[in-house]
Amino acid sequence: MSKTTSFRLAIRDAIADEMRRDPRIFLIGEEVAQYQGAYKASQDLLKEFGHKRVIDTPIAEYGFAGIGVGAAFAGLRPIVEFMTFNFAMQAIDHIVNSAAKTLYMSGGSINCPIVFRGPNGAPRNVAAQHSQCFASWYAHCPGLKVVAPYTAIEANGLLKAAIRDDNPVVFLEHESLYGKNFEIPDNEILPMPLDRAIVVRGGADVTITAFSISVDQALSVADELQNKHGISAEVINLVSLRPIDKDTIIKSVKKTGRILNIEEGWLECGIGSEIISIVIEDAFDYLDCEPKRVATAGVPMPYSKNLEQLALPDTNQIVNLIKCMCRLN
Repeated sequence: MSKTTSFRLAIRDAIADEMRRDPRIFLIGEEVAQYQGAYKASQDLLKEFGHKRVIDTPIAEYGFAGIGVGAAFAGLRPIVEFMTFNFAMQAIDHIVNSAAKTLYMSGGSINCPIVFRGPNGAPRNVAAQHSQCFASWYAHCPGLKVVAPYTAIEANGLLKAAIRDDNPVVFLEHESLYGKNFEIPDNEILPMPLDRAIVVRGGADVTITAFSISVDQALSVADELQNKHGISAEVINLVSLRPIDKDTIIKSVKKTGRILNIEEGWLECGIGSEIISIVIEDAFDYLDCEPKRVATAGVPMPYSKNLEQLALPDTNQIVNLIKCMCRLN
């Protein structure tokens, strides 16, 4: 049996389940308590757990991220919510220099069990300082685990696993997914591995890799390729960006001989660059054409709707590119 729930409620339910399970867990961030979250991902948590465990902060990312890191060093398990990961730039010193590096620099004696979560990517028409995807920034840093769920099941199961993990986890949500409904099982969703990709659609002619909202686009592209052009596309939801599940990618490319990555981040030094390097290093002899990547244009995200659409990955462009890869153009 299954039921339907939204991505935001899957996030909320995961936090609530974990807070009931472990009294060391608390949520901190802007508007997480009284307002119940900027995107309503902390609905009713204040009512159940009180002000000591659901904590509103000033607009001071550097400050409350530092409080979270210090609390994690002291044995608590904080969840730090950023209103957008664009604002997490204010706190990147704590995320990278403190949270990510301390286990190594302390010789394994000080853990930092903390989750940094919030919306990442382009939610549409909110301009440059709210619209960038910083996945590759965090995936670049040793000491961090980085995950980007697409479905409600992933949001719930991966967040539970992230909260229980003894390492700092960057948990990238997408604002455009919060209101999207997905089917979930009636029974409790268990924690999911933080290092596995998911093959969400099988195929034989080309591999498409994507994460977060780009999985939606990848599935639409796969439908059009199959229905209009007879091209069978295998779609891989990367899920984990650090570590990347190399084995699933390589296995798929050995079958299809072609690969294309879609992401909302910038092209230069992006997740697609890493995937192409993996494929060239580990599956070069299986390729029938050069790997491809489609990403957001290398500009700050425009506010104007028509310019924003031009900057973001375009479905028609992806379809035509794959047709060329399969020599149908």
